[in-house]
Amino acid sequence: MPVNLSIKNTPDAIVTKLRERAKRHHRSLQGELMAILEACVLTEERWTPDAILAETQRLRLSTPAEAVAMIRSDRDDR
Repeated sequence: MPVNLSIKNTPDAIVTKLRERAKRHHRSLQGELMAILEACVLTEERWTPDAILAETQRLRLSTPAEAVAMIRSDRDDR
């Protein structure tokens, strides 16, 4: 049985961003909120140690120093 949810005291800035997002996706505010909830809850991805290792290898990170250098480089490019 469906349940009605309510988010109280939502800051105006968040409501504005949600309305803009809903408009971009041609949805109502309610429809956009449901799509966000579904995307977060129904497609929740769990990382396994093997998946983390594979992603690390894909990114060619072999040492923490390399990761730090990549983060700093990305931050400096902003």
